[in-house]
Amino acid sequence: MDASREKAEVTSALQQMAFGTASFLHILVRARQAYLRRHNRKKSKELARYNLISRIPAQVAHLRRIIDISDADCIENLRMSRNAFSRLCYLLESVGGLTNTRNVTIHEKVAIFLTVLGHRGKNQILKQDFVRSGYTVSKYFHEVLDKLFKLYPLLIVPPEPVPEDCNDERWKWFKGCLGVVDCTYINVKVAEFEKARYRTRKGDIAVNVLGVCNPDMKFIYVLSGWEGSASDDRVLSDALSRKNGLDVPNGHYYLCDGAYRNGNGFLTPYRGVKVEGTSLTPQNKEQFFNLKHSCALNVMERTFRLLKMRWEVLGNNSYYSIKIQNRIIMACALLHNFIRTEMPVDPLEQQLEENLGTNTTWDGHIDVIDAGESQVWSSWRNELANSMFNEWRCVQ
Repeated sequence: MDASREKAEVTSALQQMAFGTASFLHILVRARQAYLRRHNRKKSKELARYNLISRIPAQVAHLRRIIDISDADCIENLRMSRNAFSRLCYLLESVGGLTNTRNVTIHEKVAIFLTVLGHRGKNQILKQDFVRSGYTVSKYFHEVLDKLFKLYPLLIVPPEPVPEDCNDERWKWFKGCLGVVDCTYINVKVAEFEKARYRTRKGDIAVNVLGVCNPDMKFIYVLSGWEGSASDDRVLSDALSRKNGLDVPNGHYYLCDGAYRNGNGFLTPYRGVKVEGTSLTPQNKEQFFNLKHSCALNVMERTFRLLKMRWEVLGNNSYYSIKIQNRIIMACALLHNFIRTEMPVDPLEQQLEENLGTNTTWDGHIDVIDAGESQVWSSWRNELANSMFNEWRCVQ
């Protein structure tokens, strides 16, 4: 009996010893695993920090290559001179509220934004050029886009009438004129079920953008968002009806083409009037008025062409949502005004003038719609055309 009890006690002791040993080994294994996890996590952070630091020279070199070497390189890459670029960064910081972050400076954010607009830079390409992740490129593009609209009151130009003592051959005939109104199509990318509304009469998928500019080719007002199927006159009517839309003060007017109604505040050319022959010598007041009206109206065509030449994102379908695409169009117009103010000499404008010439060749063609005219305004146009023609004949 004693032997059996002793044997049971020994067996129990051995079992307790084995259980304790197993528990101890389990604790050791868990401690080892925890140590390895901490070690690997620390090593990963060190590697990530090393990779981030190792990219800095490439990031700095690319940014310096764009904005620090020469004005020619800066204009080619960012569509503006180094001085204008620095001024834009200052305005976005002081007025727009753009700030430096831990790893990205204001200058780099703005450079990313301008590269997307100027070269239609895709995310996959920009993240390689700027040595950034695709998320970083997209994030700061949208941030700068939002901050830029805070500069709207500074960049949009208030209308000023043509003075009585104007000597400009294009504008001296139109005293009190505020500028030119016209529309242009800008291609966009929309969902398949929306394409019918955005299809223009030429079959393109685009928005109909209303632009109003002054004689200096600066935008007074821009409205983007109407579908390509909308008529120019309808877009203008919407701009006039908006709370903070286009305003025409009493006693002043805008020039516009035959796609609009000749009414109070908007002066259109005579319809169905052509200059016969190749010399473009007007024979009556209607022909002379249309010729001078076309010369002044040409400023809007040159403004739109310069806008699309500078910002390639406007000439190609974008993969942003239609809301963002319309905001991009507005942003390009604001930057257009900024560049014309900050850059007295613009190589792109010189190139445009070489392609188009400073004078327009009017062929008598007017793209018109069926719209009634104001009799009062038509009578005033007749008086203006008669005085213009008589003044011109006196100096011949």
